[in-house]
Amino acid sequence: MPAASKRDYYEVLGVSRDATDQQLKSAYRKQALKYHPDRNPGDQTAEERFREAAEAYSVLSDAHKRQRYDAYGHAGVSGGGAGFDPTTFSDFGDILGDFFGFPFGDLFGRRARGPRRGADLRYNLQLGFEEAAFGTETHIQIPRSESCEECSGSGAAPGTQPSACPTCQGRGQVRFHQGPFSVSRTCGHCRGSGRIVSSPCPKCSGAGVVAVEKKLQLTIPAGVDTGSQLRVPGQGEAGPDGGRPGDLYVVVYVEEHPFFKREGSHLFCDVPISFTQAALGASVDIPTLGGSGSARLSIPHGTQSGASLRLRGQGVPVLGEKAQRGDLHVTVRVIVPRKLTGAQRKAVQALDDVLPAPSFSASGDKDERSIFDRLKDYLA
Repeated sequence: MPAASKRDYYEVLGVSRDATDQQLKSAYRKQALKYHPDRNPGDQTAEERFREAAEAYSVLSDAHKRQRYDAYGHAGVSGGGAGFDPTTFSDFGDILGDFFGFPFGDLFGRRARGPRRGADLRYNLQLGFEEAAFGTETHIQIPRSESCEECSGSGAAPGTQPSACPTCQGRGQVRFHQGPFSVSRTCGHCRGSGRIVSSPCPKCSGAGVVAVEKKLQLTIPAGVDTGSQLRVPGQGEAGPDGGRPGDLYVVVYVEEHPFFKREGSHLFCDVPISFTQAALGASVDIPTLGGSGSARLSIPHGTQSGASLRLRGQGVPVLGEKAQRGDLHVTVRVIVPRKLTGAQRKAVQALDDVLPAPSFSASGDKDERSIFDRLKDYLA
């Protein structure tokens, strides 16, 4: 159907342009049940309406496609994924499959039977703090199933071939009628594979797969953190009956660092300084992550304990942007000596004699009198 002659998708489903996802789903269900080919055998118009409703829903149920359609009409969704894709409805058993009891792909030439994809695998990978920050190469060993080389995954002994299931004639589904509807169920004889292995392969006992220990080399990108997932395509379980393998998902867990704390690409640490460094200002060497070892941090005079200073670009590389790094945030802690020598005590006392006494006011007023004078007034 050319784009110029297509009806408006909202009109096709009979909903307003501000319809919610649930309203779209409900409207599509009604259209699908009304025009389903099993209810209208031989009716080309009904089949066309059914396809039209499916295409409308496949666009409007996708937030990105719907936004383009609202802005540009059919031209906004043509060529880049427009039209009806049956895989959009793979999770719609509640709309059609449970009602009609058929594999949805049967209507559009894509049958649900055939070799199934293998299961995905998960591997938990422990990394050191700097390994996660700057990336690394590592090896892992995983137990998994692989396609049997002896039978090429067919499950049949060499020199033999699986035969079509006599119960379902190789379809993997058996169909029967319930009133006006045609209902399909998974074939119990072949368990949905559509094939029967009469002479099982001696190596895999007819399973088509064998258990192995697989060693893999992984490249860990810089900037990963606890919870990051790396997908390794095709390294999961082998698919039954020669189906393609699943994927391997590597989940990262990062060890803690004794000095640094990490939040995203930024690092945080506490650094002790003396009273004189805080009062007079100073430049101190701060440990940094990576090969540089340390960086100079300028402490302004009059810095208070607990103040946070920043070293730009001394954090962790941003994941996917190796040239870009976060910052190092340094919290300074002014250390008060627990013990003083006689000379030190005299020096501190001399300093106290010339420094103004600290003051405070419960009312917020700036009172220059000493704290002891104000306490005496308060208690009088």
